[in-house]
Formats: sequence, structure tokens, C-alpha cells
Amino acid sequence: MTAAAITGRVEGDRVALAATGAWTADAAVALESIVEETARHYQAARRIDIDLARLERLDTFGAWLIERLTRTLAERGSSARIVGLSDADRGLIEEVRLVNRAPARPRRRADNPALAMLDAIGRAVADIGGSLVLLAQLFGALTMAIAGTIARPARLRLTSTVHHLERVGWRAVPIILLSTFLIGAIIAQQGIFHFRTFGAEVFVVDMVGILVLREVGVLIVCVMVAGRSGSAYTAELGAMKMREEIDALRTMGLDPVEVLVLPRIVALVIAVPLLTFLGSMAALYGAGLVCWLYGGMTPEIFLERLRQAIWMPTFAVGMIKAPFMALTIGLVACVEGFNVEGSAASLGRKTTASVVKSIFLVIVLDGFFAMFFGAIGM
Repeated sequence: MTAAAITGRVEGDRVALAATGAWTADAAVALESIVEETARHYQAARRIDIDLARLERLDTFGAWLIERLTRTLAERGSSARIVGLSDADRGLIEEVRLVNRAPARPRRRADNPALAMLDAIGRAVADIGGSLVLLAQLFGALTMAIAGTIARPARLRLTSTVHHLERVGWRAVPIILLSTFLIGAIIAQQGIFHFRTFGAEVFVVDMVGILVLREVGVLIVCVMVAGRSGSAYTAELGAMKMREEIDALRTMGLDPVEVLVLPRIVALVIAVPLLTFLGSMAALYGAGLVCWLYGGMTPEIFLERLRQAIWMPTFAVGMIKAPFMALTIGLVACVEGFNVEGSAASLGRKTTASVVKSIFLVIVLDGFFAMFFGAIGM
């Protein structure tokens, strides 16, 4: 059996290549170097014919090397074609020609930076609109599930609700107390440090009391809940979506919103106001401790000043916000969980999106509440 080789001759503006010998995997090393040398030597030719009439043997490896040679020459601007192909080898060459064959893409012109920026803004706005539509749809389905549960209270899955309440409420108490305690202490320390310049350390109590009860307490709690419980909701529902358990519920005639979403939302709406109260008290305790140890203000003075600085609406503002923010966190988490696709990467993206969107919407909602309460004098 003759050794594999390629010979070539120049005929005007055309190059004629002739492949001879056995083009099989047994001569892999030699064939690789032959193909690379041929492609480099004739890269300037415009028309190339590869004659396979004198091949003694051809297997899949050799056919792929011939195909790779034609593709390499074509990428360099040559017009390469195969001639003299026997009927026995034609089917193999045709099969190899279809392997890894991506459609040619037209070369794109460089995008205008201004148009690219406008396109990105438009796509972002469209994504926001789509997310709001999905939130509205889930809110409507949740409202129907609540109405059905009110009509027939036995439909409420009490065991599941208590389970989620224990997870998002009771288990979150330590981290909420620690975080809000430190936030209150830091605010008081910074306030004393700056107010001392004016001899007005006592006004730190007013600042801490109003800020914690109206804004910081509920915001810190909701951010912690979004990162802790909202992400867990998304991951749980997303994993169920990937395992087709949600489709199985529908097949059994059960409503996924009633079975999966309603207990989680009810647990959040109950737990977040309680956590907000505990967190606000912890923040005030941390502030009072700092005022005592760092600012030299006795607990009696702190409590008396706090009593003068705040009144019931101050406390009510933060507590009124909490259920609405909890509802927002739950809806976003469940929507993102239902939108998970069948991959772990999608689950990670949706979990991250759930936390980011929840925190953003909580802050936006807090701004609307601030304008509303300011308008009514609270």
C-alpha cells in the first residue's frame, strides 16, 4: 500500500492537487503535516482542484482531513473543489462535509454607539415592562386564590403556612436583631460624633428614633428578608420547575398558586411586620447603649427624650409599610422562581434577579410611601 501524499502542479491560475496512497487513521501524524503544509504552500492560489481518483483507501479520519483542507483554503479566499471522487467514497465525503457546518453570517458593520445605547435602554425598559406584567398576573392569580380560601377556609394549607412562617420568621430573628442592633449603634455613634461639635448630642435621640421607626428599621428588615427568604423562595420554586413538579401539580388538578405561592406570601406578610418591630426595638436598644457608653447619656435621659421625639404615627408609618413590602418581596421571588428554565445557570440568574429586583422595588415603594405620608401629614 502506497504512503499517503499530495502532489500539486500549477496550470495557469488554477492549482491541481492529487491525493495518493492510503488516507487512514494509521497515518495520522504524517497526514496532519501534509495537510498543514499544503494549505500553507498554496494559500495564495485562487482556484484549487483536489483530485481523489488515485486514493487507495479512505476512512473517516482521512475524509475529515480532506474536508479540513478545503475549508482552510476557502477561508483564505481560494475556491476549492473535489474532483475524481469514486462512488465508494462519495457518501463518506458528503457526510463529513456536513459536520460542524455553521451557516455563514454576514459581516456586521460596527454599531453606532448612540444607537447601541438607545437599543440597550429600549431592551431594558421592555424587560421591566415584562416583569411588571408578570407581577400583575401573579398578583391577580393570588387574589383569586385568596378569595377562594376566604370562601372555603379549609383550602388554606395551614401546615405549609406555619412551616414557612417558622422559616422566614422565627429562624430570621437572630440575624435581624444583630443587624438592626449594629445599625442603630452605628447611627447613634456617628450622630454623637458630629452633633458634639455643636453641643447638640441630645438631638441624636430624635434622629435615631424617627429614622429607625419610620425608615431604617423596616428597610433593613426587608433587605435581609429579600436576601434570605426571597432568594430561598426563588430557588425552591425554580428547582421544582426544573424537576417538572409544578407541571405535575397542574396535571393532578391543583393550582400551583394556591399550593405553593399563597402559604409563602401569607408567611411573609405575617413575619415581616413582627421582624420589623423586633428590629426597630433592637436598633433603639443599640442606639441607647451607644449614647450611654459613648455619649455619656443615661438611659433615663435617652428614654425621656425618645418619648418626646416620637409619637404613635411615627411607629405606625414603619409598621404600615411592612406588609406591602413583604407582599412585593414574595411576588417577585415567586415570579422569578416560575420563570426558571431547565438549567442550573438559569436558576442562579433568576435567584440573583429576585434579590436585586426585590430590594429595588422595596426602595421604590418606600419612596412612594414617604410622599404619601408627607402629603397626609404623618
